[in-house]
Amino acid sequence: MTELLHSTAADLAGLIASGLASSREVTQAHLDRIDAVDRSVRAFLHVDGERALAAADAVDAKRAAGEPLGPLAGVPLAIKDIFCLTGAPTTAGSRILEGWHPPYNATVTQRVLDADLVVLGKTNLDEFAMGSSTENSGYFTTHNPWNLDRIPGGSGGGSAAALAAFEAPLALGTDTGGSIRQPASVTGTVGVKPTYGCTSRYGVIAMASSLDQPGPCGRTVLDTALLHQVIAGWDPMDSTSVDAPVPDVVGAARVADVRGLRLGVVKELSGEGYAPGVEQRFREALDALADQGAEIVEVSCPNFRYALGAYYLIMPSEVSSNLARFDAMRYGLRVGDDGAHSAEEVMALTRDAGFGAEVKRRIIIGTYALSSGYYDAYYGSAQKARTLIARDFENAFENVDVLVSPSTPTTAFRIGERADDPLAMYAADLCTIPSNMAGNAAGSFPCGLAPEDDLPVGFQVMAPVLADDRVYRVGAALERALADRWGGLLTDRLWAREAAAVGGAR
Repeated sequence: MTELLHSTAADLAGLIASGLASSREVTQAHLDRIDAVDRSVRAFLHVDGERALAAADAVDAKRAAGEPLGPLAGVPLAIKDIFCLTGAPTTAGSRILEGWHPPYNATVTQRVLDADLVVLGKTNLDEFAMGSSTENSGYFTTHNPWNLDRIPGGSGGGSAAALAAFEAPLALGTDTGGSIRQPASVTGTVGVKPTYGCTSRYGVIAMASSLDQPGPCGRTVLDTALLHQVIAGWDPMDSTSVDAPVPDVVGAARVADVRGLRLGVVKELSGEGYAPGVEQRFREALDALADQGAEIVEVSCPNFRYALGAYYLIMPSEVSSNLARFDAMRYGLRVGDDGAHSAEEVMALTRDAGFGAEVKRRIIIGTYALSSGYYDAYYGSAQKARTLIARDFENAFENVDVLVSPSTPTTAFRIGERADDPLAMYAADLCTIPSNMAGNAAGSFPCGLAPEDDLPVGFQVMAPVLADDRVYRVGAALERALADRWGGLLTDRLWAREAAAVGGAR
């Protein structure tokens, strides 16, 4: 069982395809792992072992019959609980959707099912993906397997924690302002936000429609690229879907060669305010890439300094619009429906009971920003800043192939440390937000442990729109260089810490 849990998704797929291991064996190993450690990590909101084993048996039957199998057939997968999945609850981490079972699958969900991946269950998240720590879940807080007193990032902390705890080899996430990359950074895993429109948003519960983007999460660059290939592509059900070929992300991950590439270090995304260990590991990663033939240059993107403020006007404005659908009239929670309250009162009572504090905060901010007399001053000005940020990217990519920065300014902070300081919490997304504002591809890759707290540091790679393959090319080169230096992947260290993180349950 240990070997199966510690294997990459690519290796597991190979074992299953060759008959050296069955999908049922692989799936059961991960279900047992969840049972052993998730009471401490709390990555999952819902696990369906019976369904997972049935899907695994179907894959094994296909192999036995000689039917062709996809590149990830039979490999277990965790899904962030913001993707619709029939036959399972979909809550978006909110009490207002507690017990709701969607009547259809999200396009991304359907694609992983069609590719014969085995869904283990749904992972925890900040409510409606609003947060950077998974402390805003309407159900419970997820813990970081590197240190159970630390946050696993957010909003997709459940997916990242499941990977780091070896509860799943692959996971799905969404990234609106860093919700894939920031959890990947603080858990020592890999997470990629594809170019906006290259993975379908159909069936993903909306937070901010012009920013949300589904993406793949894994423990290795190749695993993440293989999942990216499965879920990406045009979808007629999503009006923002891009009808363009999917970049060869798997080929780029296998090449792992940065010779001749120009990497632009964004001056505005490093320096003051960044933890010393984050800066140190980031600079060491740059040196490793330079040793492999990359050219490192400094690039200025002056309008990135406005990204955080502009994002926290645009995003809540879209939240205010999207969450208006949760009105207690059609589905989900309903409070006060006793005949003594009007429809308006039922709506108010339900939203008060069903939405958490952070969701309410963002709805109020967004409604104010869109209100008469303030629209131009706030929302309109933020959209102008967004245009300037996109131009900074365009100008930079005229001179460099990718931009790089730390993924997040600090390592994982303690649970509760920023709970009462929203501005400090929002700062966790300082490095990731610009790519959401511009819509270009970006990913986070492990680059070591910070000396001061022995926690993971992430290295962010940002590529032009529709150049997602460059993200994987650089990430794979970094992974190979640092694995050679460390004698294995960063997560190998976590696996070896038998008595740490999850109490020796490994």
